[in-house]
Amino acid sequence: MDFNLTEEDKAFRDELRAWLDANLPEEERLSSVSFLFEEGDEMWDRRLAWHRKMAAAKWVGVGWPREYGGRAASLMQQAIYAEELERARAPRLVNNLGIMLVGPTLMVCGTEEQKSRYVPRILTAEEIWCQGYSEPNAGSDVASLQTRAVEEGDYFIINGQKVWTSDAQHADWCILLVRTDPSAPKHKGISYLLVNMHSPGVTVRPLVQITGNHGFNEVFFEDVRVPKENLVGRKNEGWQVAITTLMFERSGTGGHRDFSTHVRELAKLSQMIVRDGRPACDDPTVRQRLAQFAIEASALKYMVLRHLTMRLRGTPPGPEGSMVKLFAAELNLKMNSFAMEMMGPYGVLERDAPFALDEGKWSLRMLASRGLCIAGGTSEIQHNIIGDRVLGLPKG
Repeated sequence: MDFNLTEEDKAFRDELRAWLDANLPEEERLSSVSFLFEEGDEMWDRRLAWHRKMAAAKWVGVGWPREYGGRAASLMQQAIYAEELERARAPRLVNNLGIMLVGPTLMVCGTEEQKSRYVPRILTAEEIWCQGYSEPNAGSDVASLQTRAVEEGDYFIINGQKVWTSDAQHADWCILLVRTDPSAPKHKGISYLLVNMHSPGVTVRPLVQITGNHGFNEVFFEDVRVPKENLVGRKNEGWQVAITTLMFERSGTGGHRDFSTHVRELAKLSQMIVRDGRPACDDPTVRQRLAQFAIEASALKYMVLRHLTMRLRGTPPGPEGSMVKLFAAELNLKMNSFAMEMMGPYGVLERDAPFALDEGKWSLRMLASRGLCIAGGTSEIQHNIIGDRVLGLPKG
């Protein structure tokens, strides 16, 4: 791995850092409490305003081609971009699915009319997108989906249900996989549609998580009419378009949190907690656990950099992404579990409750931890991928 930046990369970093310092006031920077799965209307509005401010300065979709409004940033620059946003504690953008998946897929597979109609509104967040893949009986095995689309004149008529649909409560549009030929093998007979979420017959119901918030939803389609011009690719060949979308998802950069910050916060917590009249950090077993977490956080950082180096050398995204995802999800769970262990009875206090330690953020993080072991492919699925494609183990 080469840790030296080119002059061009340094200029990119310095330009972005200067812009963030000038345009992101301290009061708008996220506190350490802010975390994945924590969402509400106020936070959404805050993120939307920030997204549009960044978009006006051309700091959204930096990896997109220039002709579509991006900066044609290299993989290294995209990694720098993610690091600088985290360094500045910037709010998350609101249209990540559109930026990371929908736009790039339409650039490859969409018609010229679809590109000109939908792509420009993604970067500006004029239209928010969600992804309709998973179903109650087709989660990890998406190709088993049963949502149907039947042709009727110039329209497809859709009936079915999707689940775990992130941001559906805010979305204007959805990339939807539907079965258009029920008699075909499961990877055949699937079509890829662009569906207006404001269409009659679309119902969005929130899935309230254990944190008390909801970012996921279940979506019901009842006789929803979709114009045939919203078909991406060919009818019954949508699985190939879906694979294109998944490849963009797997090749995304900068999606992994810097756990060294998490370790520092955990060390700070150990100084707040008193055991037998002394700070918990005086206990050698506590210090040993903190040191182990610091080692694992560094290992994860270099694992991500190693993966990035392979891609910079032209190697396509592979199963190494499963190693990073699994390691990050499990490390996050272990660290939050240890925080609860240190706090003892105080660990059950909710965020901002009286007497809650460190604003009660650790109980919120602990409740959210299991979600990270499921989202983006469960830990069990990641183990199977690593065993099969990395270690070459026989299938059980």
